[in-house]
Amino acid sequence: MDSFDYVIVGGGTAGCILANRLTASGRHRVLVLEAGGEPKSMWINIPAGFSKLLTNKKYNWRFQTEAEESTNSRVISVPRGKGLGGSTLINGMIYVRGQAGDYDAWRDGGAHGWSFKDVEPYFRKLENYDKGGPARGHDGPMKLDQVRERFPISDAFLKAANEDGQPYNEDYNAEQQDGVGYYQVTQSGGQRWSAYDGYLQPALQRENLKVEIHAHVLRLEFREKRCVGVTYRQDGREITVAANIEVILAAGAIQSPQLLELSGIGQPSLLQSLGIPVHHVLQGVGENYIDHFATRMNWRVKGTVTLNEMSRNWRLGLAVSQYFARRSGILTLGTGLVHAFIKTRPEMVTPDAQYFFVHASYANAAERVLDTAPGMTIGVTQLRPESVGTIHINSRDPAVGPSIRPNFLASKVDQECMIRSMQIARRIVGRPALKPYIVDEMSPGAGVQGDADWLAFARANGQTIYHPIGTCKMGEDDAAVVDVRLKVRGLEGLRIVDASVMPKMVSGNIQAAVMMVAEKGADLILEDAAHQA
Repeated sequence: MDSFDYVIVGGGTAGCILANRLTASGRHRVLVLEAGGEPKSMWINIPAGFSKLLTNKKYNWRFQTEAEESTNSRVISVPRGKGLGGSTLINGMIYVRGQAGDYDAWRDGGAHGWSFKDVEPYFRKLENYDKGGPARGHDGPMKLDQVRERFPISDAFLKAANEDGQPYNEDYNAEQQDGVGYYQVTQSGGQRWSAYDGYLQPALQRENLKVEIHAHVLRLEFREKRCVGVTYRQDGREITVAANIEVILAAGAIQSPQLLELSGIGQPSLLQSLGIPVHHVLQGVGENYIDHFATRMNWRVKGTVTLNEMSRNWRLGLAVSQYFARRSGILTLGTGLVHAFIKTRPEMVTPDAQYFFVHASYANAAERVLDTAPGMTIGVTQLRPESVGTIHINSRDPAVGPSIRPNFLASKVDQECMIRSMQIARRIVGRPALKPYIVDEMSPGAGVQGDADWLAFARANGQTIYHPIGTCKMGEDDAAVVDVRLKVRGLEGLRIVDASVMPKMVSGNIQAAVMMVAEKGADLILEDAAHQA
């Protein structure tokens, strides 16, 4: 049986960072097990290629929610990246740290050592953002850029937001998040820059790092209360490897709790109902699932050329030529062009709503199929939802995805915030700067006026924007799965370092927070190793 100091389960965002940091000194032998393959698709490097990858089974696990009454019994897609680099291969590349209060709330809830003061240095450590000021990192592994392309209608949206009283904010990742401007993205020279690019690829030549792809982990191996290794399937064979120091789960908020439950760790009643022997009781496994729920409001526009037309026929040919000649143009765009972080009530201390403006409209938003006529979209999401769901296995078969129940819009606070957020979006579009461009509101349409209508629209049309967190939350209460050093409570030799440990949602897209968790997690692991040496 092969043995390593650390076995990392998952080669996604957190796994790439851990692999780099834990092997940098040369002292530790590290194995990374990734169920997917290498990032070889041409669509990965082209930012606009995310729309092709969201339906690609090779790079996307393509999970789905259970049908729930709160969202009109619809099944909602929950994409998750598959392959070395994980979701940073297929996401919209938007980079948002969140608000200082998010991390202070983690601390106040029992995650001591995770306040904004504690985690801010790790954001700077990972960032390579040459447009930022002293609050930003400038020489980290993750290359960042501001969206480069400018269009008349996106500038008009900014002006309309200013007319509505929203300030311009050049860097929402610095001191204040409030305001509008152009998004920051994980790109370099007009190309996607993934966790694979920034962290794993530079480490692949190290002799103390081994990476196994197409390696689907089946279960954790224990000697009493100590995790001593994992068993995985590769090329039809079951292989067991030993971990001399620790096994580190970095499989994400969906698959880390799944693997714990498959290994007999979780709620006894659930495990016993599936015939899985209970190895260790942790009631919080698979609980506390939180995600961002968003609606997309669409308008038919005039007097400008939008992505709907730019991505077709001869214009698409020009765009392809422009991209490969200069790494510029519409193929550099991801899911958001212009941002807005807005307070839906004047008494709010910080923004509670996020907006994604793009001069495109979707005939099918879930599949990213664009309209043929000119259009624009404003995606609307609540930053800190209070509705909480669950992710639990419903089969002993590791190849069967878990049952995902988001419980969207269960909270009255969430309902009211979504209603106000959509009303504000409509109000901004009605300002003078945008008025010359607007033909009509396609969705939800002028017929939606009362709060009940807005809520019905959200229930019927909203989607997750792919930010699952919390299912192995960090803390000190009975529902916590890991402690503040990310060790699984009550067990030895097992740690979790991914989005599942985040106890509460952060105010924005989560990839920056996941990278921070992995950077800080790596430091905690190395500190513990040094003390034990």
